[in-house]
Amino acid sequence: MKMAIDDPQFAERIRAADPEALRAVVTSYLGQIHRAARSAGLDPERADEVTQATFTTFIEKARNFEGRSHVRTWLFGILYHKIRETRRQLQQERQMDEIDDAFEKRFDTQGSWVRPPQPVDVQLYASEIRELFEDCLERVSTQQRMAFVLREVDELSSDEVCKILNITHTNLGVIIYRVRNRLRECLEAKGVERK
Repeated sequence: MKMAIDDPQFAERIRAADPEALRAVVTSYLGQIHRAARSAGLDPERADEVTQATFTTFIEKARNFEGRSHVRTWLFGILYHKIRETRRQLQQERQMDEIDDAFEKRFDTQGSWVRPPQPVDVQLYASEIRELFEDCLERVSTQQRMAFVLREVDELSSDEVCKILNITHTNLGVIIYRVRNRLRECLEAKGVERK
């Protein structure tokens, strides 16, 4: 005897794991569950997996179905949990991919550093020196600063620096000499020792 899914006695057949009742539920709601999985943003393959997992759980837990809610509501509850599990898993996979990418960028195939990190004390010292150096460089004239930065920091040729600043090679030599001396004196006055 055929019975409607929303018939209260149908819940008893589900609890009894009646194959015909279980098949009727799967047939009736397979399309809706799959569409809902796709609507949740899952790609087709994952939507298929989540749909299958939903119905597998439904069949495994059929004996627990009490019939207080509609079977469709129960199915969508299972689907919701499966989607949450899948999203958590995807998030973990993404995090692992990010860790793997970072590992591959920093280590070679033998597990050695590609470019070893500097010790924290070296980084801190370099940062402090940079700040002191910038402060000392602020104290020289604009022309001297430009000559020093272009030649020593940007590593432009003397010819290029002379053209940019419209000065002679002799003048550039004198400027660089004076800036170096002023920077050395300033840094020593701030307690930076020569190594």
